[in-house]
Amino acid sequence: MAFKQEMKGDVVLISIEDERLDAHNSNELKEHIQTQLENSVTHIVVDLSQVRFLDSSGLGALVTGFKNARSSDGDLKLTGIAAQVESILKLTRLYRVFPIYNNIDEAIAGFDQKEPGDGE
Repeated sequence: MAFKQEMKGDVVLISIEDERLDAHNSNELKEHIQTQLENSVTHIVVDLSQVRFLDSSGLGALVTGFKNARSSDGDLKLTGIAAQVESILKLTRLYRVFPIYNNIDEAIAGFDQKEPGDGE
């Protein structure tokens, strides 16, 4: 999988550089997110702006990353959602689960704010 990673303060930004997030490459993303969590990076933003196709494996990698981040007292946020990916998130109702932002800066700033349902 082609992705780019950069640190922005205490947030890791993972930009997916493939047009597809599917069974062929989703495991690599899942493992990469898990490695970040094991290295005590708990604020993760995944930029999907280049992704045009997302299947159940890709969704599974994102859900697993989100769940693991939350269990590590962190969070995983999404940004750069293309229309095709947005329709899949709506169809599966996962848009209600993931914090989704319009751009990277908003997603990073979102770590300073409590999400609805964060227990406060």
